[in-house]
Amino acid sequence: MGTQLIHIALSQKNKSILAGLFVTGLWATSWVLIKFGLKDMPPILFVGLRYTVAFLCLLPFYFHLIQKKKVQPIPNSLVYKLLLLGLLLYTITQGANYIGLSRLPAITTNLISSFVSLIVALLGIVLIKEKPAGIQWLGLMLVMGGTWVYFAGNTQSTTDWVGILIVFGGVISSALAVILGRSINQYSGLHPLQITTLSMGSGGVLLLLIGLMVETMPASFSLMSIAIILWLAVVNTAFAFTVWNWTLQSLTAVESSVINSAMQIEIPIMAVLFLNETLNWRTFFGLVLAAAGIVTVQVGKTWMNKLHYQPNHLNR
Repeated sequence: MGTQLIHIALSQKNKSILAGLFVTGLWATSWVLIKFGLKDMPPILFVGLRYTVAFLCLLPFYFHLIQKKKVQPIPNSLVYKLLLLGLLLYTITQGANYIGLSRLPAITTNLISSFVSLIVALLGIVLIKEKPAGIQWLGLMLVMGGTWVYFAGNTQSTTDWVGILIVFGGVISSALAVILGRSINQYSGLHPLQITTLSMGSGGVLLLLIGLMVETMPASFSLMSIAIILWLAVVNTAFAFTVWNWTLQSLTAVESSVINSAMQIEIPIMAVLFLNETLNWRTFFGLVLAAAGIVTVQVGKTWMNKLHYQPNHLNR
């Protein structure tokens, strides 16, 4: 009986790992689809449509939870926090990413976006006095070194510093959203679908309104544009986030971080295959070095804790 339970647990974990890798693959394809979609649609309207449609897809499930009385009413104090989370995570972060992708190569945008974990670590020092472990400082240096190698070896390096600053602004917003999101998820007692639906809805609708004010709606949408918006909204957002949340039920934070970091390699590969972007050996090595640094920053402290614990366990 015990052996069967272990087998079931291992099978569940393996399924979660495969599902997690599948989701990161879907999210990596988003960058390719966005680059194609930007040929026909302005960036803010594009991202606003994506997250507004995804929000509408989540609403029936949210109302189902309310009908079954599986969620509690959201206090006003938390409503304000969720609205702020939507502003940071969707309106600013995703808006900046789409504008960046309209100006920069996907590989460059992805590399800049990967700095989120570094900014979170630095903000942790300032805001909650959480000092990174020594191995995490090593990770920070690996990321900085990998980034330098990438830009130094990139023969097609961009001079669009405005685009770079916009994406980096999105990185800072994303890091703030990570810290706020952790607080809401850990201490609010809200159902994850409540958090996702309200934050995505407010941030996505605001993006759409901004896009309608500052950009020109295309006279008509091609079938390809409609298909891209629907796929990104339904599959790569509503479905993918649902599957990812399911994997978190059996994966540790360390395992999830490592799986999520796979996108740092998946996105450049897809950009080369489908967007005709180029990588030489130096830029590829820089990306790998930066990805290794990101994994080290994300899971370094947990690894160190395990190393400190294992000798006592092994000496028993």
